[in-house]
Amino acid sequence: MNAPKFSYDKLGDTLYIAFSPGEKAIGIELTDDILLRIHPTEHRAIGMTFFGVSYLAEPTAHGYRSFTCTGLDRLSEQRKAAVLHILQTAPVNRFIQLCAHTERRQKTEKTTPVVLPVPEHFKEALRAA
Repeated sequence: MNAPKFSYDKLGDTLYIAFSPGEKAIGIELTDDILLRIHPTEHRAIGMTFFGVSYLAEPTAHGYRSFTCTGLDRLSEQRKAAVLHILQTAPVNRFIQLCAHTERRQKTEKTTPVVLPVPEHFKEALRAA
């Protein structure tokens, strides 16, 4: 696999990461601020876009921010499974980590996928852009 290509729009505070520049892709909105681009049939990452990357990488008093993957709810079960696999493998897992939030209420349990941006790698990407 080739090294990712980085582009940063300072005015829009948007970081673009291309894993396979120029290839066709469809966009999967993971959160309001994180877009994953995947190949339409091969289920592999083509790139990612991080809107407001400074905010995403900014630590809080309790550690780094995490974001619920609200966009996955709009996908078919097959596409959702493919996206969850992509999020856990290279090269995507270099820039975000996938974890889960589990909410228990009496006898029911709901697990929601959550992404944690990896700020150290954002900083590296911004230097390379």
